Amino acid sequence: MQIKCNVLDRQFRLHQKEYEEAALRVLRSGWYVLGTEVEKFEEEFAAYTGRKYCVGLNSGLDALIMSVRALGIGEGDEVIVQANTYIATVLGITENKAVPVFIEPDEYFNMDAQKIEQAITPKTKAVMVTHLYGQASNMNLIAEIAGKHQLALIEDCAQSHGACFDGRMTGSFGISGCFSFYPTKNLGAFGDAGAVVTDNKEFADKLRMMRNYGSRVRYYNEIEGLNSRLDEIQAAFLRVKLKYIDELNDERRRLAAAYDIGIRNDKIILPKVRDGANSIYHQYVICCREREELQKFLQEKDIQTQIHYPIPPHLAECYRHLGHKKGEFPLTERYAQEVLSIPIYTGMTDTEQQYVIAQLNEF
Repeated sequence: MQIKCNVLDRQFRLHQKEYEEAALRVLRSGWYVLGTEVEKFEEEFAAYTGRKYCVGLNSGLDALIMSVRALGIGEGDEVIVQANTYIATVLGITENKAVPVFIEPDEYFNMDAQKIEQAITPKTKAVMVTHLYGQASNMNLIAEIAGKHQLALIEDCAQSHGACFDGRMTGSFGISGCFSFYPTKNLGAFGDAGAVVTDNKEFADKLRMMRNYGSRVRYYNEIEGLNSRLDEIQAAFLRVKLKYIDELNDERRRLAAAYDIGIRNDKIILPKVRDGANSIYHQYVICCREREELQKFLQEKDIQTQIHYPIPPHLAECYRHLGHKKGEFPLTERYAQEVLSIPIYTGMTDTEQQYVIAQLNEF
């Protein structure tokens, strides 16, 4: 039996007719950029996250870059960020010539809120928190610290569509909640797509100008902008999937619960969920000190796995100029050596999952 780490076509087939109708609706409309579908998706997604405004963009990375830029954060300014995040989080900072100040994660793979204050300097302008693997970060404490020090709070919600902390959805704590709708996400489009949610009208208006060459009115450019617009057809697809996102997330939680119960191997450490938080299990990430051997063993059993992520940003070749050394963030570096994402996806059958569990227990 061959088990892939992710299977995308099953969620398409689940509501195939609606997706096809959405595509035809856009194609027949004759309007393909910044039209009715984007407007309606923005309204619906803002309501889903509990925010007043949503600005549809080309990607999650653009959401991060533009949020930092719209806040006036630039060259020499510092932004605190967890060291074990995906490179896109850090690119959102460095693309604006700001400086990422890394801190360690906690036992839940998310930002260790206890380490934020010791990283603050007179140059610190923001905290950028990532809800990694689908679990909400310790947001009450993080928001409290950001507010105490008058720092902007930016949330990277690329992996946490629908995850909550203390009953509040990720993306609703900071001035900016940045989402990716890359096809592998729980709320994934059928191509690149992203968005920012916020309660700040001035901030939302600035992002709307930025995404469209810096203009409110065509050919009248008020600020230096760029081209980062959510496509009508992707917005139409996202509107279909948004109707079912809670069901899709519940399915992943059921799959994760089955892993929690079924995996019984002393060499494998299962993921934990913080009190007050929940996870939508964008990834189900285990830890194993013998990860390379485990990954090879599973590969021989036709089970595909992935490593999220093998090289932490502070050790990435592209950030060598920042001057960080190996050993500087030991927990981050340990995770990079031990984490392994095992298969979890919409439509995963009990037979498929039990096969994965059996092989994990055999290792």
